[in-house]
Amino acid sequence: MIKRMEKSIETKEFLKELCALAIPIGLQNLLVALIGASDALMLGRLTQDAVSAVSLANQIAFIMNLFIGAVVGGGGVLIAQYFGKGDRDMVKNLFCFLIKLSLGISFIFFALAMFTPGQLMRIYTNDAALIEIGSSYLRAVSISYLFSGVTQCYYLIMKVEGKAAKSVLISVATLITDMTMDFFLIYGVAGIPKLGANGSAYSTVAVEFVALIWCIAESYGGKSTHPDWQGFKWFSGDIIKDLWKVTLPMLGSSLAWGVGFSLHSLIMGHLGSDATAAASITSVAQELITCVCKGISAGAGIMVGKLLGQDMFDKAKRYGRKFCRVSFWTGGIHMALLCILGPIVAEFFVLSATAKQYLILMLIFSGLYVFAYSINTIIVCGVFPAGGDSRYDAVSVFFASWCFALPLALLGTFVWKLPVILIYVLMCSDEIVKLPWIYPRYKKHLWLKNLTREEIS
Repeated sequence: MIKRMEKSIETKEFLKELCALAIPIGLQNLLVALIGASDALMLGRLTQDAVSAVSLANQIAFIMNLFIGAVVGGGGVLIAQYFGKGDRDMVKNLFCFLIKLSLGISFIFFALAMFTPGQLMRIYTNDAALIEIGSSYLRAVSISYLFSGVTQCYYLIMKVEGKAAKSVLISVATLITDMTMDFFLIYGVAGIPKLGANGSAYSTVAVEFVALIWCIAESYGGKSTHPDWQGFKWFSGDIIKDLWKVTLPMLGSSLAWGVGFSLHSLIMGHLGSDATAAASITSVAQELITCVCKGISAGAGIMVGKLLGQDMFDKAKRYGRKFCRVSFWTGGIHMALLCILGPIVAEFFVLSATAKQYLILMLIFSGLYVFAYSINTIIVCGVFPAGGDSRYDAVSVFFASWCFALPLALLGTFVWKLPVILIYVLMCSDEIVKLPWIYPRYKKHLWLKNLTREEIS
């Protein structure tokens, strides 16, 4: 009876903490995805070439965010554990180090997009119209890269400190600002010149700048961790070594998955504008639907990480088991939503009959894809890295994507000349292929590790 009561109390505690983290983080992910969706919708009402070109151009920001995401994610593992341990000085030092790394990565991609946009676009398409629109967009949007990387570091600290709701407020403001500016700048309303795709780029620059300034103001306005000169000067070989042990496998995983995902755009780009437009809109729909599982994954990393930092291994193990169950139900809900909403979404875009047919079929198949993606994201990207088991994700992505899905999709496109939908199914099979191996890895409990140090050398 007592054990049952304790279990009930722990479950309520688990759900309360999960909701406090997952709901705000999920909402923030949703709002970020809505910004992309609003851009796609407004550009889709303009021309099919505009939405296709911007989708391809945004692959550059996507790849940049893979690097920044791995750095921030790896740092977040250590920050969560040191926060659970109560070492606030180390939290601040790691925060400052992440800002420096993120800013360096952002600058490299800013320079590439600003000075070589045409060359970048030619990687993804040989369509002259798409290259022209995409190159102009890239040059205009490149400045936003300098802001977005640092902003991600601030969002991380807000989540770890239990202030995820603040990041939601910032995202709401940026969404409203972005949609308003998009409307005026893309279409040329109220005497403002019609800028088309470039209008979307200028609004992105504005909202990223506003988000960063707001984050900085929030960090200094309350009892929040904020950077200082001492933190930027800090360096510890042992701690940085710990950071890279977690970050490098995450970076390898992100790059293997992300470059593979970016190759999806390359493949679709070579299949024509109809396939590119349909795949672009499907990608936006997937982003919207999977916001919940991404929020739960981030919450899992923070919750399990804090427990491990306090040496509460038994409780961390029980939490891991709960997240396994949550991942299954979340995946099922995601699958049902995408299958139901697929045909409805297609009616909101101005597409050719062929592109609309592609879109409906892609969205329906994506239901199975997001089911697998939800489970992989919560367990492999949330629970496992919380205790340092980030290597498994890199290995699973390499085999599922690069040894299975991508070779088949490339052969289907350039050798076998398969139908567009069958090529799309092959491309998206990687998440499904990973599923049988997750639970055996989970049962090994390689993720139950305290990564913090008592002394800094």
